[in-house]
Amino acid sequence: MTTHLPSYEGVLDAARQIDGVAVRTPLLESPALNAVVGGRVLMKAENLQRAGAFKFRGAYNRISRLTDEEKTRGVVAFSSGNHAQGVAAAAAMVGTPAIIVMPSDSPQVKVEGVIGFGGEVRLYDRWTESREEIGAAIAAERGSILVPPFDDAFIIEGQGTTGLEMLDQADAPFDQLLCGASGGGLMAGINLVMAERRPSTRVFVVEPEAFDDTARSLAAGERVGHPQGAPSICDALMSPMPGVLTWPINRRLAGAITVSDAEVAEAMRFAFRHLKLVIEPGGAVSLAALLAGKIGTEGLTTAIILSGGNVDPILYADIIEGRFGG
Repeated sequence: MTTHLPSYEGVLDAARQIDGVAVRTPLLESPALNAVVGGRVLMKAENLQRAGAFKFRGAYNRISRLTDEEKTRGVVAFSSGNHAQGVAAAAAMVGTPAIIVMPSDSPQVKVEGVIGFGGEVRLYDRWTESREEIGAAIAAERGSILVPPFDDAFIIEGQGTTGLEMLDQADAPFDQLLCGASGGGLMAGINLVMAERRPSTRVFVVEPEAFDDTARSLAAGERVGHPQGAPSICDALMSPMPGVLTWPINRRLAGAITVSDAEVAEAMRFAFRHLKLVIEPGGAVSLAALLAGKIGTEGLTTAIILSGGNVDPILYADIIEGRFGG
């Protein structure tokens, strides 16, 4: 873990570090969506980012800072898939080997993505094994550099560049911003930016119903986890608890919203039919919150993050063709 704490100045530095490497993804607006919600919606399409998700930003910001000696030792990461692919892609770009610890129930498309970028995959059981312990053991054995999915200042600051771009791309201030969260790295990075640049904007987290650890933590006033239960289709948003570094930043959130798998599936269908975008379940939670009427939008400008597009093709076909409703 890095020794410095994440900051707005660090986000600005991250923007310089990833400039010309990460994709400056578009901020999209759809008349069809605006009509449905009765207000303006600005969508940051991180599904069009390198490796298909925002995670590349933080991964490259961290890995590109390795010394030549550290690069010879390689990196190790643990992830359900998007951070895994981001790390594998960034590692390949800077010339260092990557080992990724992934849940055995990860979508095959994400496992194949890691392998396609040249990463080595180590599978584990998310319900009976600790990915942190496995990753730490590999790092200790091989002398590799551990690249956490969210509890690292460089990772958080890299993800925060998403918020910087949104503010630069928007033609007017937004009243509220919705962002999905697992460990909270993207949410924290964006919060650093919004607190500095647009403190009047209300920022909300969106989570799957069964993985509402941020909502529970906000209610409790401290980091708490969620009960172990059935998996969600939102495989990217299934971390057990907010991060040590992300929580102190995200506790300033205006509120938390939860969505069901059925609502997420409907959002994915809407994105396919009306926006012509492929969004994975975890990347569609903010859109799901809007379409399900979980937050007021009438006459407001709402910004949302479409955080990833790495969806299992079989699940996607079932959702689009109406065979899955949650």
